[in-house]
Amino acid sequence: MTVVETVKEAIGLGDAPAAAPASRQAMSDAKLPLAYRDSCAHLLIPLNQCRYNEFYLPWKCVDERHSYEKCQYDEFKKRVAKMDEIRAAKDGARSN
Repeated sequence: MTVVETVKEAIGLGDAPAAAPASRQAMSDAKLPLAYRDSCAHLLIPLNQCRYNEFYLPWKCVDERHSYEKCQYDEFKKRVAKMDEIRAAKDGARSN
């Protein structure tokens, strides 16, 4: 493995599979609201724990927050791409 591949894998840009999603039991134990139980919940659970341990100070838990927000952004991009694909299949017609 080259240095570039090692760095990419360390920051989450490598070809390695993504982290396993949180189980329903883990989300329930963490008391996540239903609206936040999505494919990024496995990152939200440690973020909320860090926030609780650090008394919700905004300059703490920056790495956890960034990884959670990046996951949310990537999911948004996937949804937009899927909607563009659906619109292209319907010759650009909107659903509403």
